[in-house]
Amino acid sequence: MMRLGLYGGSFDPIHYGHVRPVLKAVERLQLDRVLYLPTARPPHKAEGPFASPLHRFVMVELALLDHDRLQVSDFELVERPAYTVETLEGFAARFPEAQLHLLLGSDSLAAIESWRRWRDLFPLARVGVLRRPGWSRERVSGSASPELRAAIDGGDVNWIENRPLEISATEIRRRVAAGERLPGGWLPEPVVQYIRKYSLYP
Repeated sequence: MMRLGLYGGSFDPIHYGHVRPVLKAVERLQLDRVLYLPTARPPHKAEGPFASPLHRFVMVELALLDHDRLQVSDFELVERPAYTVETLEGFAARFPEAQLHLLLGSDSLAAIESWRRWRDLFPLARVGVLRRPGWSRERVSGSASPELRAAIDGGDVNWIENRPLEISATEIRRRVAAGERLPGGWLPEPVVQYIRKYSLYP
């Protein structure tokens, strides 16, 4: 049985905080493949995205070139908002024999009760949680409803032991717009070159 990870986001731009924790998830969950899902219209983003869906798709591909098990999919590059539960249903129909693993940040898990049909996520996929700075397991569980806390504490959620990286896409965009140099180790160099070539964040 193929173990397929799904990891969505705006990736505006993608950085190592989107890559290194996922590599830990591949190891921890023994995933055969992880599909990154750049979202054309993230339903929970108050503003943006700032780069076009095509540019963000290409940046993800560039960031993943050295990682055979990490690939990019255009499944959520649609005009209407892409909802995670519908994405999972789509992949469950497309790969009926696969075991699906939904990867998300601990900050996203804290907000998951605002997602469309969030209760339906758990029957469709196993949830792997990547630690984000400031969002520990204890903080997320402590702020969750009893229903979500039961899912978190009852084995429906796998917590990945990754080191949170203090990298922010917002800060990257700010530095690029200000003409400041990006610290080493924030983004793969091909992504940096692509951003500069197309002046993505003026």
